[in-house]
Amino acid sequence: MPTTAGIHHITAFVGDVQGNVDFYAGVLGLRLVKKTVNSDAPEIYHLYFGNESGSPGTIITFFPQDGVENGMIGGGQVGVTVYAVPPGSLLFWRKRLKRFGIPYMDISRFGEDYVRFTDNSGLLIDLVERTEGPASTWSFGGVPLQYAIKGFGGALLFSSNSVSTAGVLELILDMKRVAEEEGLIRYQAAGDLGNWIDLNAENIPRSGGGAGTVHHIAWRARDSEEQEEWRRMIEECGLRPTPIIDREYFKAMYFREPGGILFEIATDSPGFTIDELPEHLGEELKLPAKYESRRSAILPHLSSFQVRSLELDEEGAGE
Repeated sequence: MPTTAGIHHITAFVGDVQGNVDFYAGVLGLRLVKKTVNSDAPEIYHLYFGNESGSPGTIITFFPQDGVENGMIGGGQVGVTVYAVPPGSLLFWRKRLKRFGIPYMDISRFGEDYVRFTDNSGLLIDLVERTEGPASTWSFGGVPLQYAIKGFGGALLFSSNSVSTAGVLELILDMKRVAEEEGLIRYQAAGDLGNWIDLNAENIPRSGGGAGTVHHIAWRARDSEEQEEWRRMIEECGLRPTPIIDREYFKAMYFREPGGILFEIATDSPGFTIDELPEHLGEELKLPAKYESRRSAILPHLSSFQVRSLELDEEGAGE
């Protein structure tokens, strides 16, 4: 039976592209590791942010669209994306969020303290201190390495059929149920990033997508053989997986679990250095091979943006 190490990546819908880049690079200090387009709609960017190399377990990706309608977070979605920071980092992040004028609240679950806030499109984000996982070696925008986001701490899933979603986590993805409290069930995957998954115990009504909502969550497969094995299992369970699709930087297979959340199984390799050197990741627009001949027609539909450090003066006002 294959066992996932945890989250490979999370993909979400957001609004304007410059605001998206400013938030995840300028505020959170993540690295833009790949600039490409939606493989099904090439007039829309597909941006990938992560650690220095975009390792599985650190990657959040976005489809930014100017003027897109806001969605509503609810059942059938990833409700909260959780990032892990080194122990002793939350005070730094509270101060940083305050300086950028980003409201936050302190919450706790399963004996851990979290700082919760939303990005500029409304996505819910939690920061939690964790000893697990390698430290980031990427520093940007005034975030020192000692406080830099490591990658995913996990996610809080909002299911409209939590009993069935629990079955998928346990029986297909081989996660271990480790705790329950105050309407939440906690699962542990085998890896050290993106490995703590919380699930609502009571069903949550379904809600619509749009800016500020997660499109899908992807789980790690070591290689194509393991991915094929998962596909056979999922098909045998009657969950109708898609064919395996080559996404250039990994191979992907999708299915919608009974609680309404779109799950993906993604391979760890080949990664983001197949078409850019490690020191130049995210600098050039990389198109899927099927669109390269249409580059000149696609470019006018894509708004320009900059990866920039959002410097702050002593009073905390942006410059």
